Amino acid sequence: MKRSVWLLSLVAVLALVAAGCGKKDKASEAGGIKRSDISIQVVTHGQASDPFWSVVQNGVDAAKKDLGVKVTYRSPQKFDVVSMRQLIDSAIAAKPDGLAVSIPDATALGPSVQKAVKAGIPVVTLNSGSDVSAKLGALAHVGQPEKEAGVAAGQRLKAAGVTNALCINQEVGNAGLDLRCQGFTQGLGGKVEVVGVDLTDPTSAQSRVKNVLKSRPQVNGILTLGPTGADPTIAALKSIGKFGKIKVGTFDLSPSVLQAVQKGDLLFAVDQQQFLQGYLPVQMLTLYAQLGLRPVGQVKTGPGFVTKANAAKAIKLTKEGLR
Repeated sequence: MKRSVWLLSLVAVLALVAAGCGKKDKASEAGGIKRSDISIQVVTHGQASDPFWSVVQNGVDAAKKDLGVKVTYRSPQKFDVVSMRQLIDSAIAAKPDGLAVSIPDATALGPSVQKAVKAGIPVVTLNSGSDVSAKLGALAHVGQPEKEAGVAAGQRLKAAGVTNALCINQEVGNAGLDLRCQGFTQGLGGKVEVVGVDLTDPTSAQSRVKNVLKSRPQVNGILTLGPTGADPTIAALKSIGKFGKIKVGTFDLSPSVLQAVQKGDLLFAVDQQQFLQGYLPVQMLTLYAQLGLRPVGQVKTGPGFVTKANAAKAIKLTKEGLR
């Protein structure tokens, strides 16, 4: 049996056990509530162009299938908190039994999340928002503590000899990414400059990184905050003959990132297991709707690290849409 099937089966079994019964028929009607009657809305800030978020959605879809609940997934076409707030409000208007939402900007999105809570809609936050989830009234948060992950990444690059670095941010304004750079600065203990790039325009992102590197020859390390920042950064380094001379690490996984890690082009990729960030909130909200059961606080899905030593295993699962 393939590992992916085993993993999904294990999570499904755990859900059944948590429901208090080993039989699927009884579990589907636990607490006198049919899972087929449960409706859950998921709203994230992730774009289809980012391979990271396609895996999150795969997790949502797998939970929907395994648990037999109704799930609607929504996200803006590009990083836009105004559009995202509108999507959250639309999700609330649908009067779901649960809402799973990422919070890249608490100031802009917090009021809508609180609106859902006041309306009696249980909320689980995912990915971004670990620092504000409880304050907004969410039941729990599923994700990676971003500053903690940034610190760990900084410590790894410091151990590799980096003293002067760039932090490439592909979503300026995303509070979670800001925390990654802050943590990175703390973990590195050296000089860090944040460089914003446009994730929807790889060519301009490459030019931006290239120009910054030309004007700052003292830079000997780079941390990118996602695959859409890593790919143009590698291209920029190759274009100016500094590829292999400047050490690079990145956040998050994608086929191109994992290939680069396996080849040694990237020192590491921070793994926050985004499949779980899609799967677990749906599972939690389902069990809460049925039995009132839920984890307390934050469920950490990272940080973990993929390096050259274990990249092959991650590559296999990436092909299956699980990493």
